[in-house]
Amino acid sequence: MQNSLILMGTAQPGGGTPSGGAGGGLSLIIMFALIFAFMYFFMIRPQQKKEKTRQKMIADLKKGDKVLTNSGIIGTIWNIKDNAFVIEVDKEVKIEFIKSAIAGKVD
Repeated sequence: MQNSLILMGTAQPGGGTPSGGAGGGLSLIIMFALIFAFMYFFMIRPQQKKEKTRQKMIADLKKGDKVLTNSGIIGTIWNIKDNAFVIEVDKEVKIEFIKSAIAGKVD
């Protein structure tokens, strides 16, 4: 008796098919589009701008500029190679770093 009451309470009018199912797909697509737009404008686009600025800074570095590496080493650019900088950190102490290891220019 109790099982039949539960089943009767969940039955749908009109043969058991849910109503309003046709508009559900469109609202789901709109929701995903809004989530993607939010992620693009607040996460992906700012990161791309930041990376573009960083690449420009690395391209503009020249011999004699003082730089900071990602590992925290501060030195002066002594030589520029294709994909690396030779950084002089002390007299007669030179270390070669790949360009992506440069965090920024030190003023």
